Amino acid sequence: MERDDAYYMQIALQEAEKALDEGEIPVGAVVVCHDKIVAKAHNQTERLNDATAHAEMLALTAAMHAIGAKYLTECTLYVTLEPCQMCSGAMYWAKLKKVVYGASDPLRGYAHLGCPLHPKTQVVRGVLAERSENLVKTFFQKIRR
Repeated sequence: MERDDAYYMQIALQEAEKALDEGEIPVGAVVVCHDKIVAKAHNQTERLNDATAHAEMLALTAAMHAIGAKYLTECTLYVTLEPCQMCSGAMYWAKLKKVVYGASDPLRGYAHLGCPLHPKTQVVRGVLAERSENLVKTFFQKIRR
């Protein structure tokens, strides 16, 4: 049964909620290949004490291990927040078929910084964006109290 982008973004949002519960910036990511989830992750920069432990980076690495390939040309990455420059670089080299993200990030998002993805990568923006934005706002409201 083929699922739509909103279905997989819901799962990425569940990952983002895990990050929020752990005191991490709430970003979740899911990699899907041929309608099968091959990897899920959420931000773990605090837990791992690693500035590169973004949800996208962890999900891409797990997906490559799961399918046994360094390129993800048949895979889609679902992520709740527009990827940063670092993650877009990894996505470029992974040669993803498609990237779907929820909320835009006008400060650190790859599109706003002019970082290209692979020319063959299709991009879909704004899927369940309001829910993604609300998670991020909730996080920052919490830490600013």
